[in-house]
Amino acid sequence: MNHFLSNINKVTDLRKLTLKNLPQLAQELRAYIIDIVATKKGHLGAGLGVIELTIALHYIYNTPEDLLIWDVGHQAYAHKILTGRRKDFITNRQLGGISGFPKRSESKFDVFGTGHSSTSISAVLGMAIASQIKGEKRKHIAVIGDASIASGMAFEALNHAGVTDADILIILNDNQMGIDPHVGALKEYLTSIKSDDKPVGNNIFQDLNLQYFGPIDGHDIEKLTQTLTHLKTVKGPKFLHIITTKGKGLPQAEKDQVTYHAPGIFDKKTGIIQAEFNTNKPPKYQDVFGLTLVELAQKNKHIVGITAAMPTGTSLKYMLEAFPTRTFDVGIAEQHAVTFAGGLATQGFVPYFAVYSTFLQRAYDQVIHDIALQNLPVVFCIDRAGIVGNDGATHHGIFDIAFLRAIPNMIIAVPKDEIQLRNLLYTAQFTKQPFAIRYPRGRGIHQNWQKSFKRIEIGKGKRLSKGNKLAILSIGHFGNTIQNILSQNQNLDVSHYDMLFVKPLDEALLHQIFKKFDNIITLEDGTIKGGFGSAVLEFAQTNQYRNIQIKVLGIPDQFIEHGSTEELFSQIGLDEKSILKVIQDLL
Repeated sequence: MNHFLSNINKVTDLRKLTLKNLPQLAQELRAYIIDIVATKKGHLGAGLGVIELTIALHYIYNTPEDLLIWDVGHQAYAHKILTGRRKDFITNRQLGGISGFPKRSESKFDVFGTGHSSTSISAVLGMAIASQIKGEKRKHIAVIGDASIASGMAFEALNHAGVTDADILIILNDNQMGIDPHVGALKEYLTSIKSDDKPVGNNIFQDLNLQYFGPIDGHDIEKLTQTLTHLKTVKGPKFLHIITTKGKGLPQAEKDQVTYHAPGIFDKKTGIIQAEFNTNKPPKYQDVFGLTLVELAQKNKHIVGITAAMPTGTSLKYMLEAFPTRTFDVGIAEQHAVTFAGGLATQGFVPYFAVYSTFLQRAYDQVIHDIALQNLPVVFCIDRAGIVGNDGATHHGIFDIAFLRAIPNMIIAVPKDEIQLRNLLYTAQFTKQPFAIRYPRGRGIHQNWQKSFKRIEIGKGKRLSKGNKLAILSIGHFGNTIQNILSQNQNLDVSHYDMLFVKPLDEALLHQIFKKFDNIITLEDGTIKGGFGSAVLEFAQTNQYRNIQIKVLGIPDQFIEHGSTEELFSQIGLDEKSILKVIQDLL
């Protein structure tokens, strides 16, 4: 058997193969991705589903002269391997290695960064219009998959594309999956297009003035190459509908597409995922949220849960199982989710919107205009806050404190542990205004966390350790880091305060602190520009506290790349060793 993949060091090597060689290359490429991801972790199912499409696109089109965008970017592993990064793929998502998503600074083949979804059609249309203006003869292709087509932004772009004569090809990778199964009326519509009893007349894409082709088998490489060769000759905006199987080529991934979206470490031969042998670990914060919300909903019939295509990722799946009529997965549509929650709130319901910090960014106007301006009691349960690790800059949740803190009426709380998270979720249902609760990825610190609920007083912090020479003000899980440092270095004459609330600040407690201490450290897992530390600095300025040294520790004013959380904390000076040195220097 010839080993074609080992001889592909650049995309032109691919184009030297014959058409009959391509199925074998697809097998080798699929096996290579499985081999690497099995030990290095990463996204799996989406990439396995587009192997044949990736080969066909780079075989037929003259990339990178022809511009190709992958949406969502976790589909692009095969793209990276075929475009000169085969030998580097083993470093995928590792510190100093290549990114798990397309990245413009990494390769000229990555023409647009796509860590979030549904941006490709807008971007590729902009590129095509630019080519028209410059008089360039190049092709422009966007591959949109994993339910990204259902997002409002994708339809905004389709609406625009249909009234242009731009030379663009939009390829819908239809696998009926996001991270969880695709939801909504559009899914049913796409199913009807694929069935034998197709609707009479035009479909929705044709009605938007797009030339529609398909649906075709996305794993038939001969059919793909034939179709793409023809589409190169068709002018104007085109839409190709292909049908694929997420996880194609690994039986377990095809059968359990949710789990194998990003399975962690697994056996490449059997597909069996490595078990967590220590079953006595503290729970994941997302599970504390999900299970607690079920408890609250059992007692409060007005509580509803909302997610934007992430029931598994946020653990809202528990609420969906227990209360299916009070739990809503609205698809990849964060803007709609926020305003939908607002509508529910006007009618006496208490919506809990579970959303990753990085995805809440997409709905900023709705948070301001539709929720905060009307002072509606929507609870924002912000998962993956802070540094998230190997997904990198597109997924770190480091801006939410800064962008939410500027909004009137907003309460912002950052629990130190699972018990605080649980009690904040309980408290939020009684608060008649917007309430944001942010918590990190990963596990907490308590095994026995399901304690009786206690209502938390809004805007109140607490001293955890008493000292005389230095005050440390922390929010969130870094409070546990400080407690650990102090327990191991008992000679440190330090007072430690868990502030809990960024907004409103506990000003009474801050006055006590500023009157006693000349040296203060603030510590957070968000950006230092506009975050919790900035709020403390503003307090000091407003109240004319002078001659006090305030050291603000947090995420520096830069985009943080990918790596493990431990590596990244060390890199930016937020590991225990670095924090201890700052404390010792100030003392």
